[in-house]
Amino acid sequence: MKVLANDGISKSGIAALEKGGYEVITTKVAQEQVANFVNEKGIEVVLVRSATKIRKDIIDACPGLKIIGRGGVGMDNIDVDYARSKGIQVINTPASSSESVAELVFAHLFTGVRFLQDANRNMPLEGDSNFEGLKKAYANGTELRGKTLGIIGFGRIGQAVAKMALGLGMRVIAADSFIDKATVRVEFYTGQFIDVDILTEPLADVLKHSDFITLHVPAQEKYIIDQEEFALMKDGAGIVNCARGGVINEVALVEALDQGKIGFAGLDVFEKEPHPEIQLLMHPKISLTPHIGAATLEAQDRIGTELAEQIIGLLGKK
Repeated sequence: MKVLANDGISKSGIAALEKGGYEVITTKVAQEQVANFVNEKGIEVVLVRSATKIRKDIIDACPGLKIIGRGGVGMDNIDVDYARSKGIQVINTPASSSESVAELVFAHLFTGVRFLQDANRNMPLEGDSNFEGLKKAYANGTELRGKTLGIIGFGRIGQAVAKMALGLGMRVIAADSFIDKATVRVEFYTGQFIDVDILTEPLADVLKHSDFITLHVPAQEKYIIDQEEFALMKDGAGIVNCARGGVINEVALVEALDQGKIGFAGLDVFEKEPHPEIQLLMHPKISLTPHIGAATLEAQDRIGTELAEQIIGLLGKK
């Protein structure tokens, strides 16, 4: 049986599948050629990350498909319900990348509170001629410890972010439409741990009381954060989006940054991927990454292995 990993798969995932008797193809097939390739090669399992989209047209054109797998959490690039209505199994790896995404959130938070996104642009240009001026410009950083982090979306990734925040000595509050309470276990290298119970709150309360906001929600039909929500936030608050493009109104975000309402933003995802708006890319108060939340070696190993285990569990060894 053949598996097409069109957006790549870790060596550990390939090894696990090959051990189970599967042939793994890692050729990168252009979006418009996926259906033809699947049919010509007799592929029964297609694995994607965020780049390749498996929509109704591909599903209809590929009657031999048995499994569509998403390496990661969100499955908005797959017509999940339609695929399942056609008898195709749709799988993902919701737990494998939580820690990686959480660490990137804090990379953006640390960057924002110490102006690293701007300092890293200006030091190569002015570091030798205006060192003292830059030192003064970036001298008013703040600490995360003791501050309040508001988490919007308190699933696996949101709770992983909460663990790190608690470990840093931050206060954590959260909003979630489906979760009322979660027990977050903060583990230490000694094997010791503490359990912290966190009750979710209304979104408006989280926005009002947070020094920093981070979003961990699936793709939405409308903005979670728009002008009204920015108006509720503390003056100078920071906001990070490592979830999905389109959950923040980017025009309203730039306005809030320019007006000083928002102190900084960290963006890993964008409304117009893979062509983010130039106003975002050039803004001195925005820390930027190109949708790499789950892109660590450790996460990709976990994702590949978990996908392989699910495929073998569903279809058996070949």
